[in-house]
Amino acid sequence: MDELSLYVLDIAMNSVRAGATEILIELDDDGEWITFTVTDNGCGMTDEQLKKLSDPFFTTRKTRKVGLGIPFLKMLAEMTGGNVNIKSVSEKISKNHGTTITARFCKNHIDFIPIGDMTQTVITLIQGSPNINFTFRHVMPDKTVYLSCAELHKILGDISLAEPEILTWIGSYLNEQYSSVK
Repeated sequence: MDELSLYVLDIAMNSVRAGATEILIELDDDGEWITFTVTDNGCGMTDEQLKKLSDPFFTTRKTRKVGLGIPFLKMLAEMTGGNVNIKSVSEKISKNHGTTITARFCKNHIDFIPIGDMTQTVITLIQGSPNINFTFRHVMPDKTVYLSCAELHKILGDISLAEPEILTWIGSYLNEQYSSVK
């Protein structure tokens, strides 16, 4: 994967598979560093699973035998002087379970990969899982781009967020916020 948005998509899809009903995606861009965090209330991971996450031959998926997303993400972050931090509480241990993955990158480093199209990432997530409450926040020095599916559900009631007209509106809404960034 050659864009951060694809890593965000991969991690958020892992949250969906973990049974999360609330997924928070945050990007904090101060101009020099960008940090993205994906926090969910999914089933979480045990300490044993957390220790194995950096192993490319460990995955909980049944469809393939390797899990390269986290090892590659960690490598890319560290190449720019950044890091990856993962915290998780298993549902076997606590009612307050879930996972938080944070990755930090130096934007001015030669090895920094582009952010990519976050609007399409958010639309793809909502289209695939319209009943999950995704919250997206991208904080930049002069602007914040924000979308809350929970707020949209309150306004739209029983109308699915996966309806083409709704997805088109979401894309326009996010792109309008991004275009007003100086």
